[in-house]
Order: sequence, then structure tokens, then C-alpha cells
Amino acid sequence: MSNPTIPKPSGKVRWIVCALLFFAVVLSYVDRLVLPTLKPDLQARYSWSESGYADLAIWFQAGYGISYVFFGRLIDKIGARAGYTLAVSLWTIGHVAHIFFTSTAGMLLARIPLAIGEAGTFPAAIAATNEWFPKKERAFAIGIFNAGSNVGAILTPLIVPIIAVTLGWRWAFILTGLLTVIWLVAWLSFYRSPREKKSLSAEELAWIETDPVEPQRPVKWATLFRLRQTWAYMAGRFLIDPVWWTFLFWLPDFFNKQYGVKMLDFGPPLIAVYLLADVGSVAGGWASSRFIGRGWSINRGRKTAMLLAALCAVPIAFATHAPNMWVAVALIGLACAGHQGFSANLYALPGDVFPRWMAGSVVGLGGLAGAIGGMIMAKFAGVILETVGSYGPIFAVASCAYLIALGTIHLIIPRYQTVDSAAIRAEP
Repeated sequence: MSNPTIPKPSGKVRWIVCALLFFAVVLSYVDRLVLPTLKPDLQARYSWSESGYADLAIWFQAGYGISYVFFGRLIDKIGARAGYTLAVSLWTIGHVAHIFFTSTAGMLLARIPLAIGEAGTFPAAIAATNEWFPKKERAFAIGIFNAGSNVGAILTPLIVPIIAVTLGWRWAFILTGLLTVIWLVAWLSFYRSPREKKSLSAEELAWIETDPVEPQRPVKWATLFRLRQTWAYMAGRFLIDPVWWTFLFWLPDFFNKQYGVKMLDFGPPLIAVYLLADVGSVAGGWASSRFIGRGWSINRGRKTAMLLAALCAVPIAFATHAPNMWVAVALIGLACAGHQGFSANLYALPGDVFPRWMAGSVVGLGGLAGAIGGMIMAKFAGVILETVGSYGPIFAVASCAYLIALGTIHLIIPRYQTVDSAAIRAEP
């Protein structure tokens, strides 16, 4: 049980940690979005097919999903500091390696190590958040660093086309890759666990440890799969992650095909979309934290915030019938805001109901489930675009995915019941 008598401290070291996590997510999204931003130009230059590009998305998600499981498990053992260091190192190598290829088949060789490394981003970030923030602040902190995905999505169409036009497309991969090296130096210099951080005040440490800290211990896969909470998290990720992957991989292409937007002009519509997504990410985490702070149960606070976020996605069903590009931007941006608000609360579920030493493994399983859903959605998108030639069916699926996800989560766990760690420890 948490201790409500501990006053909120004036120290801000935990928020510096949150800032580092935020910038890591920014860079991970910049690196994964360089290729989608260059897609219309590279497709015309090297005669890529829609199905070939869809295969890139599918295999990226396959590598990402499988690696997500292992990173979740690994981070439970080695911790956030070493886990994030390994993840960033791997994805930077894969990211820069794109410069050696021009075909979609060749790009796969670079895309896989990028996927493996980036799979560690959220397990490591969530592990760090669980380590540095009590439950009452956790969803808000997740919402902040999760907003980095939108900032990365904003920066990419601003900087990548300029680099590609002035220096050549390969320099877009090289220069953005150098930014992750700078971040890695800062991470290794600053990050420690709370009890190892000398600059952390006793008051802030007490606040961070409002929730009891349990030592790490191994947990069996069979144990995780027997728990309803595991399936609730996996189901939620399976249903919502594919929508976000679709936005990431195909939005530049949508604006190019639907409204004739060229590479140098991707900035304004994509910036507007992801600024709205940023608002949704922070607001979704803030809303549930606010509800819980007012005395609501975690179950009621999280699910109410997810319901409000899910309703924001419904109007995207009409995006392909928008009278002009900016109406479409508003509808897509509202859906992206809904996704980020929903995911900020869904990502908090493992920390809410699982002991800290199990959460990373659960996060990994959720990442795998989301990647499997993303692979199915990528194949669906490729087939629809080559046959129907419209994003209408894709956006129709996106419009209802979040309400279905919330309903599924509620059916599996009508209430957020904390996993009994004593019973787990007693298992043979």
C-alpha cells in the first residue's frame, strides 16, 4: 500500500530522468520515420512497389515484436540503465546502415537491427518510470515521455527533407544517427537508480518510494499467461498499436496521394497532426492522474480517461471524405491525440497491477502482441492500397479500434486487481 502521509517534495531529479526518457523517445521516432518520410521520393527513384514497402513495415514489426519480449525480460534482469544503453546502440547501428541499400529487400537488412534496438525503448522507459515515480505520478510521467513520439514525428518531416535535398538522402540517416550518440553519452553520465543518485534529496527519495520496492526475481512465462491482467494488457496493445503503426508508416503517403503534398511540404500537415497527438498524450496521462488524485480508484480513473480518448478516434472514419486537407488533418490529429491519451493509460497498467519485478516481462509480451497486430494491419493496408486504392477502409478500422480495446480490457479485468506477489513467490 502507498503511504499518503508523505508530502510531495520540492526536488525535481525524477523529472530530469523523465526529460531524458522523453528525448530518447523523440530520437527513436525520428530514426524510425526517416524512411517513411523519404518513401515517396525513394519509391519513385528506385521503383518500389506498395507491397514491397508493406513488407518492410511487416518485417520491421516482426523484429520489433519478438525483440520486445526479450527486451522486457532482459530489462527485468539488467535494469533500465544497461537496457537502454544496449537498445540505443543497436538501433543506431541499424539506422545508419540504411545508407548501404536502395531496394526494399536490401533495406530489410538495416531495418531488422533498427527494430531490435527500438524494441527496447518502451520497456526500458517504463522500467525507469516504475523505478523513479510512484503510482500517483506514473501515468503523467508516461504521458510526457510518450509525447516524445509526436515530437519525433514533427521534427522528422521538418529536418529530413532539407537534409535529403541539400546533402542527399543518405545524410538524413547519418546526421540523425549522430543525435542518438549524443543522447547515449548524457544517459550514461546521468542515470542511476534512485538510491544510487547522490544528488537526490531524502525527501524526494521518500516520495519516489511511497510505493514499496520489491527486489527483482525471475518469473515463469507460464505464470504470466495464467494471469488475466497479462491478457488484458496484451489485448489492448494488439488492438491499438496497429493503428499507430499505420499512422507512422503511411501518413506521408496519404497526404501525397490524396492531396499531392510533396516531400518538402510534409511539414505543416504532419506537424499539426502530431502537435494534437502531443496534447492527447499529456492530457490522457494528466486526466487519469487527476481523477486518481481526487480519490477515484485506479480502475475508474484509468478507464474513464481511456474512454474519453477512444471517443476522439471515432471521427477519423470520415477523413477520406474531408472537403479539404486541413479538415482531414484535424480528424487525423484528433485520432492521434486519442491514441496517445489511451496508450498513456494502457502503458501504466503493468505498473498499476504487477509487482515491479514482473512488469518488464509483461510489457514485453504486450509489445509482441502489438507488433503482431501491426503486421496484420500492414498487410491489410498494402492490399487495400493496391486493390481499392483508398485509405477509407483503413481509417474505418482505426475509428473503432479504441472502443473495442477498452471493451475487451474491461471484460477481461472489470477491476484493476493487484497481482498477489506473495502467491507468485510461493509457486514451485
